[in-house]
Amino acid sequence: MADPLTPEQRHRCMSRIRAKDTKPEMLVRRYLHSRGFRYRLNVRRLPGTPDIVLRKYKTAIFIHGCFWHGHEGCRLYVPPKSNTHYWTEKISRNIERDTIACAKLHQLGWHTLVIWECQLKPHERDNTLSHLEYILSTTYLNDRRTNRPKPYATPEEQQIYMAAEEMP
Repeated sequence: MADPLTPEQRHRCMSRIRAKDTKPEMLVRRYLHSRGFRYRLNVRRLPGTPDIVLRKYKTAIFIHGCFWHGHEGCRLYVPPKSNTHYWTEKISRNIERDTIACAKLHQLGWHTLVIWECQLKPHERDNTLSHLEYILSTTYLNDRRTNRPKPYATPEEQQIYMAAEEMP
């Protein structure tokens, strides 16, 4: 099927597709802010430049468009009929890049969450956002529990070192 738009019209349409401040991203940001979560946007120092970064929770959130990131099984992801080879290559590169970014973040000790565009549609939005809040809260609590020092040490575990003595 031939493209109904001229190359100039197609260029103009494609140039208006935003990477930041998209509607799904704004929905998540407003929700998090209203619940008291504070975050940073598009932190370039982290792999993959996550859309939302919650440093206190050591969590990076990616908000993916179903088409651009190839959400399998989603009704919003329909491969284009024209220029199919180009689009399949592009979307597969995006998927590979996302996988690598999440793996690097995990190696650095960060938690990653991916929210898909279809999960923010009106009929699923409340469930998705409340689940996001639950995940952030439990992640924070679990991290605090594992990093907390033991309040008391048994005599076998406790070793006292003198100021001039080297620790093993």
